[in-house]
Amino acid sequence: MCADGKVQHGRGVPNSPPTARSRNWQGDWPRTPGRLLGTGLIRLYQLTLSGFIGNSCRHMPTCSEYGYEAIARHGLLWGGWLTFRRVLRCGPGGTSGIDNVPENLR
Repeated sequence: MCADGKVQHGRGVPNSPPTARSRNWQGDWPRTPGRLLGTGLIRLYQLTLSGFIGNSCRHMPTCSEYGYEAIARHGLLWGGWLTFRRVLRCGPGGTSGIDNVPENLR
């Protein structure tokens, strides 16, 4: 929202969706206790330890942004599993580039 209370829209295009002001996923998701716990822990990491570790992620979105979205979309168990696998891929010799959270788990 702007200072005058109006919603900002993407790049001056009329009727475009509002631009996100957060680095985390803005989609709708059920606020279950497990999901709130998982996303809360990731947000705590982002606010505290992330600044000390530095900006070294080779993926887009970053691993913490990926984890937040994965847990919000798929729950603590499956989202946590996706996040764990993603962090393993960030290690030396791992992958890089765009790696989005899958919309459906098979």
